[in-house]
Amino acid sequence: MPARYDLDPGDVRRRVAQCLAGLPATPGRFVAVPAGPGEPLADVGRTVERRVFQETFGNDAAVMTDEYRRYEAQSLFFLVLDREAVAPAGVCRAVAGTGRGIKTIDDAPAHIGHDADAIAAAHGMTGGPVWDFATLAVLPEYRGRRSSLEVSTLLYRTFLRAGRDAGVQHVVAMLDRGAYRNIELLGVPLAALAGSGPFGYLGSTDNRAVYSEFAAILPAIARQAQRLRRPFGPFAGRIRRRGLRRLLVRQMAARVAHRVATGRGVDDRIVLPRAGLPGPAVSAARARI
Repeated sequence: MPARYDLDPGDVRRRVAQCLAGLPATPGRFVAVPAGPGEPLADVGRTVERRVFQETFGNDAAVMTDEYRRYEAQSLFFLVLDREAVAPAGVCRAVAGTGRGIKTIDDAPAHIGHDADAIAAAHGMTGGPVWDFATLAVLPEYRGRRSSLEVSTLLYRTFLRAGRDAGVQHVVAMLDRGAYRNIELLGVPLAALAGSGPFGYLGSTDNRAVYSEFAAILPAIARQAQRLRRPFGPFAGRIRRRGLRRLLVRQMAARVAHRVATGRGVDDRIVLPRAGLPGPAVSAARARI
């Protein structure tokens, strides 16, 4: 079946209800689950992506379909579901491969002046599993201070746990200014792809192509949590607030980094299959060339 970015609300609710009915009990309001590219919940994730990207960047269903058509079979979706509202709260998408043939590495050469081979050589991507952190979207109704942090924390932690299980070695991404700032403050080590600078991309006027060595991500986030716990001293990223607000943001960021790094208070809300991740994205992630 073709990928859908425009499910109606009733269909979204039915698919979420069907998924929730089959899940084990987990604490709290939110639960994170994966969906392979052809599963009913995958189109819920695509619809969430489209809603957020259309609101933020003007990318409607036609744009999303055109942009991701080549990558649907390689896509794995991680969704956070709201048990109380029987609704999706957010989603992130991994596009799995070994470098060339995933969206960031296919799209970057037109913007950064280096071809795919030069990008791979610059970061040691020599055939090991690569995940493209292709999208991260939290719906407007879940962007309140408390639920937004819980939803995004679950998305980050689920992506990293699933990637570890799949043996991922490299992560690439296209990040707009806001996403870059948030992920940098989380402590993720971000290297500019082949030394590139910012550029316009799919409605974002300030986009960056970035690379991270997967094995370095969780230790770096743990170190960031330790640095942020202190009221003073250097840390990765920037906090634009001043005075007491700056200290509050710093403490909040420390809690998020700690939870993402350790899984405390988070892992019991993530349901990943013991037999492995669903769909062809897993075999693509484990492929070798």
